[in-house]
Amino acid sequence: MNKFRQIEAFVSAAEKGSLSRAALEEGVTPAILGRRIDALEKRLGVKLMHRSTRRLALTESGAAFLERCKKLLEDMEQAEKSVSEERSRATGHLIVSAPASFGRKHVAAHAPDFLKANPDVRISFNLSDQVVDLVREGYDMSIRIGGTIDPSLVAVRLFPNHRVVCGTPAYLEKHGVPQTLKDLARHNCLTFNLQGGQQRGWYFRENNKTVTIRTTGNLDCNDGELLHRWCLEGLGLAWRSTWEIQSQLASGELVTVLDKFALSNYDIMAIYPQQSFLPLKTRFFIDYLRTLYAQPGYWTQSA
Repeated sequence: MNKFRQIEAFVSAAEKGSLSRAALEEGVTPAILGRRIDALEKRLGVKLMHRSTRRLALTESGAAFLERCKKLLEDMEQAEKSVSEERSRATGHLIVSAPASFGRKHVAAHAPDFLKANPDVRISFNLSDQVVDLVREGYDMSIRIGGTIDPSLVAVRLFPNHRVVCGTPAYLEKHGVPQTLKDLARHNCLTFNLQGGQQRGWYFRENNKTVTIRTTGNLDCNDGELLHRWCLEGLGLAWRSTWEIQSQLASGELVTVLDKFALSNYDIMAIYPQQSFLPLKTRFFIDYLRTLYAQPGYWTQSA
């Protein structure tokens, strides 16, 4: 018989002064409660209370044992309460990877406000356009934009995003508006040259298939912000995420072309390893970013 149940039965009966009243509160029969107390006395080898049909009377040993048992139950209740509170509060060290430009503007920039609401968390960021191995390198989560996700990872969409080709009205007026993907060969394309990046080409959707278009131009670099700036200066066409250019699209500084070929699945996502229990520090940060990104006007105001 469960030792803890025996102690609960003993304390309840002693405090109520009656097996019947104690059994009623516990939701069991007086006989069951009595057997639990019998088992406790047998295990301890001492008489704890004298029982009759009308009243209970503690022995000297029972009175001393009662005080210790009450303290034990109070400690147990406090321990359960503490664990329950811990389950509703984010704690610990959160290690996050994110693309450099996006991470600076839209992830790490919001960490101070998140920490105000979650003071028991501390966050470390790795802002890089390199894709990290979350498990091997010990990251809790990563922010990624588009791309293929390993099946061993869980992906949560934070906000819809597309990759589009864009340029300034002046550039397009001078060089013409491309109508087909083949037309890109006649344009100065500003490409990202990180290993495994856009040097492999720009990706589009044509005839229900993903196609890769090789692009050429007189400028390339491994910094997304610099490509964005070159595009705004009218130096060529760029393949950019809609999150990055929303304010320029709204103002007319940039316009998109070849929209009918744009990929539909280049969303902003939070990625984390599959696990039976997702720590609150990770879940709360993901929920925080998702709520933030969904606020009306967020992308035009913060671009």
